Amino acid sequence: MTEALPKTYDPAGTEARWQAAWEAAGAFHPDPTAPGEPFSVVIPPPNVTGSLHMGHGFETALIDTIVRFQRLQGKNVLCLPGTDHASIAVQSILEKQIKAEGGSKDDLGRDAFLERAWAWKAESGGTIVGQLRRLGYSVDWKRERFTLDPGLNKAVVEAFVRLHEQGLIYRGEYLVNWCPASGSAVSDLEVEMKELDGHLWHFRYPLSGGATRDGLDHLVVATTRPETLLGDTGVAVHPTDPRYAALVGQTITLPLVGREIPIVADEHVDPAFGTGCVKVTPAHDPNDFAIGARHGLPLITVMAKDGSMNAAAGRFAGLDRFEARTAVVAAMEAEGFLVKVEPHRHSVPFSDRGKVPVEPLLSTQWFAKAEPLAARCREALDRGEPRFVPERWQKVYRDWLTDIRDWCISRQLWWGHRIPAWFVVSETGGVISDATPYVVARDAAEARAKAEAQFGRPLQLEQDPDVLDTWFSSGLWPFSTLGWPDENAADLATWYPTSVLVTGFDIIFFWVARMTMLAGAFTGRMPFADVMIHGLVRDENNRKMSKSAGNGIDPLPLIERYGADALRFALVREVAGAGQDIRLDYDRASGSSATVEGARNFANKLWNATRFALMNLGGETPASLGAPDPAALTLADRWILSRLARVNQDTAQRYGSYALGEAAKGLYEFAWNEVCDWTIELLKRRLYPRPATEGAALSPEALADQRVARQVLAKVLAELLVLLHPLMPHLSEELWHGLTGEPEGTFLALQPWPAVDQSALDASLEASFAELIEAIRVVRNLRAVAGLKPSQPAPVVFITGRPELAAVLRQASGDITALTRAVSVEVREPAGSGDAAASERTLAAVSGELQVLLPIEGLVDLDALRGRLEKDIAKAEKEIKGLAGRLANPNFASKAPPEVVAECHANLAEAEAQAGLARGRLAGLG
Repeated sequence: MTEALPKTYDPAGTEARWQAAWEAAGAFHPDPTAPGEPFSVVIPPPNVTGSLHMGHGFETALIDTIVRFQRLQGKNVLCLPGTDHASIAVQSILEKQIKAEGGSKDDLGRDAFLERAWAWKAESGGTIVGQLRRLGYSVDWKRERFTLDPGLNKAVVEAFVRLHEQGLIYRGEYLVNWCPASGSAVSDLEVEMKELDGHLWHFRYPLSGGATRDGLDHLVVATTRPETLLGDTGVAVHPTDPRYAALVGQTITLPLVGREIPIVADEHVDPAFGTGCVKVTPAHDPNDFAIGARHGLPLITVMAKDGSMNAAAGRFAGLDRFEARTAVVAAMEAEGFLVKVEPHRHSVPFSDRGKVPVEPLLSTQWFAKAEPLAARCREALDRGEPRFVPERWQKVYRDWLTDIRDWCISRQLWWGHRIPAWFVVSETGGVISDATPYVVARDAAEARAKAEAQFGRPLQLEQDPDVLDTWFSSGLWPFSTLGWPDENAADLATWYPTSVLVTGFDIIFFWVARMTMLAGAFTGRMPFADVMIHGLVRDENNRKMSKSAGNGIDPLPLIERYGADALRFALVREVAGAGQDIRLDYDRASGSSATVEGARNFANKLWNATRFALMNLGGETPASLGAPDPAALTLADRWILSRLARVNQDTAQRYGSYALGEAAKGLYEFAWNEVCDWTIELLKRRLYPRPATEGAALSPEALADQRVARQVLAKVLAELLVLLHPLMPHLSEELWHGLTGEPEGTFLALQPWPAVDQSALDASLEASFAELIEAIRVVRNLRAVAGLKPSQPAPVVFITGRPELAAVLRQASGDITALTRAVSVEVREPAGSGDAAASERTLAAVSGELQVLLPIEGLVDLDALRGRLEKDIAKAEKEIKGLAGRLANPNFASKAPPEVVAECHANLAEAEAQAGLARGRLAGLG
């Protein structure tokens, strides 16, 4: 016996109840030994510092739709959650807190600082996990991972040691991107280029000793960073530039410093840019570093790692880099070396985490050789591994793997995976220097054993204070979370490689390529079969959301207002195609979204439809009612069961091919229009039939037909809820329980996907019934034009030359009568019908190959109706005149935006059609 649902849907209460029930029952905690084809997803781990934003909401909706569908397919599904330790972000938060307390991390010491970091993580680091739960993520929270977990740390250490043993990790001094704010190197991928308005300063560099060559006694160079000229060790010109050919090999005297530096010829120089002369500062610019290496120029670092000028900067030592810029320009002007200053808009590299301009600085760091790792990925890609959806992102991925630079993997931070290298500081006076030997080991004991074997006893070891780039540990995520390096781990054996990675295009380089490179090195396989790339959620003005623009939309208030299911469904339904950005409309003043409200209205529609069913199934369930006898089905029954089978088939194909937006749109149209608007209306008269005479019992035939109607309604709704479950899990779970009467411990989430009833599929019937529905719409519209009251009956005449359509209309005459208040339904052949139609006062319309007539003589005031039609014609003609006049105006046609002109043409065509329709109806009245 099913229980009645409350009158109104309460998203908050429903969602919280089912989230708790699923988790308490371990519904999404799979057993690696369970039957079913394995299917696995590891979610992109959000930063532990983060809070839910719309991008998380969108990605969660996509991932959860995929995994819930695969679970319904009977697969052994693991969706594994976790968070990333976010080295720079966490350390920045803690350093600000400590500074506010009047201290510093160095005062605190490393061990105490890390204790504080773990305490912060325990207290504040779970915010985003709790927020993700609000979305109904069907992940296995019992397997939740954190990138600094002991097991994952073990994997990181093992990966580092193995790569070092293979010669793929090395230590060296190279130019790196240095973030003065965080005091750490950052990778190229953590650098964001920003367009800024700046200046281009032109300086005169005199030839040494007052020399003159070909009439030149100086060169003019231009720079956007005057403070770096203190570290210049050369000036470069192009080898074929005739202006400076005689000067190559000569020297200039560096202003303010007095150092003689050579003029070199290098093909990197663009002779058409500026004066064709380039200052070379190898220690402060990557291009200059390469020029310096080709010409053996010295490297002079004039900046400290905190962004201030060092002793090599001479009189500018101690100044902040930007203060030094102003001071150097002033000094160059005072000493007659400033030629001119030009406004200059250019790209400036910023640290993505530190939010300050990075400085290219020479630094001794740990590097991973990227090319051997990337080569494996390119070979796999040639075999189609992994498959990118949409396919166009495959080229972006391949391009990045080609001509790749080595990866700087060390960071000068405390919060993170400490590099498993121990320096033998007893060899270099107790301090770590670039010359200090080291050993790489899995732990301190192994390090000591290795060092003693190489250097003897006694010795002093000190572990490298640096930590690894967070992308190194997250690059291991698809297999470290499953138990690697334990090759016998049950989770690893069952669910690796994973099935699909769902992620944004903006981290193909950051993360996707890191994972494939490291997976290829350690497992010999790509870490996922498919990569589904999704777009961005854009704001109501179609702009990219960002903190700096202040245009983000917080999903939590929308969840509070409309429910998580409504937000999920709205976001997925907006997807026009895989990888496409979506736009979310949002009224910032009211905090409302018409799109999400529309999805909530859809939820209400489903709620009311299920309540209607519960009140009309006679207390039975789909199981107790059983399947209807095919021979007892009406035309409408056969139509909706055919549509149900086709939508089932189409939806499974769409879910399975990541066409999630198309799946959502198709289910919305089917549920709202075909099930709620038409099927329920068509079933109503059969669900509560009336006896032939007042007070008499229902006939056996009526009772049998009532049961068939109940069976059809129960089957359609029960199956529809399964189809919708991946998109709207809480609502569908609640309604399914109400409909089926199943106990709370039995979950829709774990039911099998309904088999497609192939015998029900009837494409011809679906097409004919679609025409029937349109015909009913036309009749209803004609009744509205005539001004008939809803309860007022009127005859309906259909004219068609297609026998199959005529047969459907005749067979469905009872449905037409019920839905249009028809006093009679007549289906005629075209031959001879013209005279009959002309002799009647009728309203007429055409739908495809069907003519629809509504005889209204004696039913309405014909003169009043003629008057209304004449007003409609006059109104349309006035609009036609105005629109035609605008389009005839050459100024409008040539100067208005194309979309405005196109809209004007469309409006004119619509007005002309309305005028023609009204004239035809007026003519039909005689």
